[in-house]
Amino acid sequence: MEIWYKKIYCYGFMNIKKYLKVYSYFNYSSISIELEYKINLFIDLITSILGLIGSVFLLSIFFSNTDEIGGWNFNQALIIQGIYTVLNGVTNTWFNPNLKEIVKYIREGTLDYVLLKPIDSQFWISFKRISPTGLIEILLGFFVLSYCFYLNNISFNIWSSIVLIITLICSISILYSLWFLISTTTIWFVKTWNATEVLRSFLYMGRFPMDSFSFSLRIFFSTVIPITFITTIPSEVLLGLSPAWKIILEVLVSMTFLIFSRRFWKFALRFYTSASS
Repeated sequence: MEIWYKKIYCYGFMNIKKYLKVYSYFNYSSISIELEYKINLFIDLITSILGLIGSVFLLSIFFSNTDEIGGWNFNQALIIQGIYTVLNGVTNTWFNPNLKEIVKYIREGTLDYVLLKPIDSQFWISFKRISPTGLIEILLGFFVLSYCFYLNNISFNIWSSIVLIITLICSISILYSLWFLISTTTIWFVKTWNATEVLRSFLYMGRFPMDSFSFSLRIFFSTVIPITFITTIPSEVLLGLSPAWKIILEVLVSMTFLIFSRRFWKFALRFYTSASS
């Protein structure tokens, strides 16, 4: 029994090591390509800053004639904006550059080469490229959150930091699963990539407190498109307003989405007709 345990442990460790090594190569090649035009990084920085300023200005308009919206004041709502900026940066760093390529793989038949590689196809498709533009947004989002700590007099301990990290990981997992599920449907319908733009439009609503919407919309954004779990709950954790059951529910929802997206990908591959068949 002990021998089998050691074999499984060694295999798992070596497998993780292999994937980390491959991922480091992905990052190296992606950054090398992006650095060929260094001026683009400066332009992206300016664009990201202006976009963030515009978002904060739009948020301030909603609070111009009131002190609270749905029980949230401006300083608290700014935390949601910071969380949204971080998650949008994650989307632009990993999800957008990679998952939109699924359409190209299927249309050109190059998905065959991905499936033949000695590495998991979902991993390859999801993490082959990164975009430094999104990394700039992530840094700006954390800058906004740091400023919000001062505005709302937020103090952190080890436990609250762990819970915040867990909820952010869950938010990223849900966001990734939604993007990947839509991208996977291109195996049947090539033009469904446009559906991601619809998803982005819905996710745009995540920049505002969910309590500011009607009851029916809150139900919609908690079940059909779980924006509540993506931005609002991590913001509530920062403010110490989120009960334990919400955090547990977010963990369960994120695990459900990840498992379902994985199984859906395996299911969809059964219907993929390769270029050589």
